[in-house]
Amino acid sequence: MNYRHAYHAGNFADVMKHAILALVIAGLKRKDTPFFVLDTHAGIGAYDLEAPQADKTGEYLNGIAKVLDAPRPPAELETYLAVVRAWNSDGTLRRYPGSPELVRGLMRPQDRMALVELHPEDVETLRARFHGDRRVGVHHLDGYTAAKGLLPPPERRGLVLMDPPFEVKNEFERLLAALRRARKLWPTGIYLAWYPIKGREPVEAFYRDIADQGGPETLAVELLLRPAEDPFRLNGSGLLVINPPWQLRESLERVLPWLAAIVAPDTGSTAIRHLIAEKT
Repeated sequence: MNYRHAYHAGNFADVMKHAILALVIAGLKRKDTPFFVLDTHAGIGAYDLEAPQADKTGEYLNGIAKVLDAPRPPAELETYLAVVRAWNSDGTLRRYPGSPELVRGLMRPQDRMALVELHPEDVETLRARFHGDRRVGVHHLDGYTAAKGLLPPPERRGLVLMDPPFEVKNEFERLLAALRRARKLWPTGIYLAWYPIKGREPVEAFYRDIADQGGPETLAVELLLRPAEDPFRLNGSGLLVINPPWQLRESLERVLPWLAAIVAPDTGSTAIRHLIAEKT
């Protein structure tokens, strides 16, 4: 309940996560039929980068600020960057769209989104922000248990984004259990689950647990600022992708090295690991 994403908005982890989220939505939009998005840890939807929280950490300066200033980004990033630029139409970086506003910027009239937030102040901010948009529902719930009432959706196609704060020691276990529950309810959905990379041991244990669960094709995507040798420091960002859309891996193989070169030019690295292979 103490975590506030406003301190970290637009950092390198946001850029990676939201770039992949935009690619997944682009994949869903290849078909005309509607899709559904469930965001289990929605935050407040968008962030003021000149507010005291973002200004205090300045994390966006090594994230979205560098990416927007960099020449010749990969074409696959354009969908994501276009939404960010639309929020800063005068060319000065002042605002950053979180996942709720990023998704809304990419949705079509027939698509739908459910936003879940537990923090009492943040959920009211969300309700005010999305008031009047009939495509969007806002729910004051624990994100890990929200799936029970919101899945499976009638649209049949779509994705679940789980972006927990990782404030407690057993967060990987909680995330694993939540993914297991949600996938039983909606086995054909796409799942994106974010996690920090500090030391390697907890991440590798998480990967083994995911592989042991079995199921559909699953990728583990990593963007590291530096080797994951200090377990008390955020060394990188990871995103689990379950049921990845067609050609996502090929797009990531072009996007991730470019991002690493921008946000960590001397020490950065990337990886895409197949935890569960595609069934043939």
